[in-house]
Amino acid sequence: MKRTSIASALLGTALALPSFAQDAGTGEPGASAEDPYRLLSTVLVSSSAADAQEVAGSVTFLSEEDLAVQSQSDVLRILRAVPGVNIQEEDGYGLRPNIGLRGSGSDRSSRVVLMEDGVPIAPAPYASPSAYYFPTAGRMHAIEVTKGPAAVRYGPRTTGGAVNLFSTPVPEDFSGYGQALFGTDDHQRLHGWVGGRETLAGSLKAGGLIEFYDEETDGFKRLDSGGPTGFDADDIVVKFGLYNEDAALPQSLEFKYQSREETSNETYLGLTLDDFRTDPYRRYDASLNDQFNGENELYQLTHKIEFSPGLTLTTFGYSHDFFRNWYKLQGIAADGSGAAGDTGISSIIADPVTYAAAFDIVTGAVSLDDSIVLRANRRNYSSEGIQSVLNWQTAFAGWDHDLTIGVRVHEDEEDRFQEEDAYRLEGGELFLTTAGAPGSQANRVSSGEAVALFIEDTIRRDRLSVTAGVRFEDYELTRKDYSTADPTRASGPTRVRTLSDQVVVPGISALYDVSDELTLLAGVHRGFAIASPGNTTSDAEESVNYEAGGRFTRGLFQAEAVAFFNDYSNLLGTCTNSSGGGCVIGDQFDGGEVDVKGIELTASWDAAAIIDTDLSLPLGLVYTWTDAEFQTGFSSDYEPWGNVEAGDELPYLPEQQLTLSAGVEGTRWGAGIQGNYVDEARARAGQGAIPAAERIDGRWIADASVWFDVTESVRLRAKAENLFDEVYVASIDPAGLRPGKPQEILLGLEVSF
Repeated sequence: MKRTSIASALLGTALALPSFAQDAGTGEPGASAEDPYRLLSTVLVSSSAADAQEVAGSVTFLSEEDLAVQSQSDVLRILRAVPGVNIQEEDGYGLRPNIGLRGSGSDRSSRVVLMEDGVPIAPAPYASPSAYYFPTAGRMHAIEVTKGPAAVRYGPRTTGGAVNLFSTPVPEDFSGYGQALFGTDDHQRLHGWVGGRETLAGSLKAGGLIEFYDEETDGFKRLDSGGPTGFDADDIVVKFGLYNEDAALPQSLEFKYQSREETSNETYLGLTLDDFRTDPYRRYDASLNDQFNGENELYQLTHKIEFSPGLTLTTFGYSHDFFRNWYKLQGIAADGSGAAGDTGISSIIADPVTYAAAFDIVTGAVSLDDSIVLRANRRNYSSEGIQSVLNWQTAFAGWDHDLTIGVRVHEDEEDRFQEEDAYRLEGGELFLTTAGAPGSQANRVSSGEAVALFIEDTIRRDRLSVTAGVRFEDYELTRKDYSTADPTRASGPTRVRTLSDQVVVPGISALYDVSDELTLLAGVHRGFAIASPGNTTSDAEESVNYEAGGRFTRGLFQAEAVAFFNDYSNLLGTCTNSSGGGCVIGDQFDGGEVDVKGIELTASWDAAAIIDTDLSLPLGLVYTWTDAEFQTGFSSDYEPWGNVEAGDELPYLPEQQLTLSAGVEGTRWGAGIQGNYVDEARARAGQGAIPAAERIDGRWIADASVWFDVTESVRLRAKAENLFDEVYVASIDPAGLRPGKPQEILLGLEVSF
């Protein structure tokens, strides 16, 4: 059921309330200027940019103000402002982002910890971490990216680090926000929230917030016979709570409900190299019926109690359910034998000459019964748990201690129940010729149970701060395979495989203030990622990760430089549809020893400091250099690796990335531009010159935004993404070349009160 009518009504309410404006139209009003995320303060590594500067490790905090500059809805565009992030684009809108940190691997963001408000948000973080669900970035209030030893607090996958997204907090005073943007390809975005707190009795307050987010577009790709290639997605968030923060025993209790529905006409089918060069935004007709449908529901209950000014306990329970069915082109049977004799689309698009007969069917040049095979990639996910974090701030033996202890009990599950149907493509339409029996392609359940514990202590004296932490993970993964001829599973599983382990993940880091302007940092920690269910013989992913650098601040100038070295003893690759197939989905591959080293630089400055002006002139730089190579040779059925030789570079990992930003802001207006450069990358492991069919060219992409405050509560905004309409290859996997999003213009207004 679509909720556009609800969203429109809520937006209308928000836009009808400007007379209650309390703040100038300088972006979304926050919950509290002091600390809007204080409910989760004991759980988080940082809750502000200032906090991040005090962490003995690499942490980037993007605040509400940072996110408002470009007002992006694609998390991949947002994360260009964070060093050390490796991104593989896919659909142009960031619906299913591929995020890696420091060479961890980016496929479906499965090698990093993903969280919303501290809750693990991957559909099944232990049993199936591939992020086919990702929180809507456009409704987020802030984003924290943690790398290095600081990530010990988060788990279970700590090799690269963690990405924590903060939803809109319940504001202190009655306030709200509304945004409506419209633009290219009938793209429209509606976002609004309203909420606040009221005193019930004494210091006890009750509060709540309701938020919606709706986004849709016709898409920028063009099917040969016409039809939609875009998406329609909407979110609802509801929060309510009781807050007694000024009582003798301060406490807070908050409930959160969030849901999202998405329908996207998206495909894994890309283009051949020749067709991409002719028309990069073309889509073959064989993908006419490709469509992703997803629904999620998240419940979270958070309780915080301060036993004393230095002793705080935060506990939250969560339950997350996600269903998705990506019905999409799987293969082509050139002889009309259906699913029993089809060839995968990755092979066909990579070599359309050898598979000329199949390619003719892909484009609709030839029509044949049972020649086009579509798979219903139907999966149900569930994830639930409870976590408590105790923070004790005290002094002992001349040192100040900030001790944090956390424990989490968690379980999750992925249920695959899939079948394949066969079609004929004729006259720009797909006709079903043979329907597959439910569950006849995949019928299995993977589950995970885990207990995680971490202890971290930050000790300070004078100019020195040392943080030592350790994380313990005790988990068991189970995979139950059922007969594909037993859709009811009445006969029980035909095979049961389990994998269990106990892992200790330590880390230590130090921060030293050389002066009021210069701070040095260094740290080392063990990286770890668990194997997948069903892979009882695979080794876990392990590494030892080092970092060292410094921070410098003088007036309005800030800079940070960090060098890192990740020494993998065994890098893992997991077979997924998104990685290109050619292997059994879910199988895991050992990549052996891999060295990843790099440098991360950030700098920001307000140039108005040297000009006699009332304007603000913010400038920013983010740079990442990465070198990642296999240290041993081997042969693998994992398509991105293949036959590897020592010295081969990792795929989808550009050597250099650079983001430059500049802006000008007056009292009632402002403008900003961000330019992002990504070096060329290879789609397959290798070294030397990159073959044309495997090369993802380097590119410069610029985004810009301008705004004008009509009144204290109404702002007009115009923004352009890919300002100069750069044409580029975003990805070559899983089945051919796919383009990045072309130029897109959006216009609209924002209201805050």
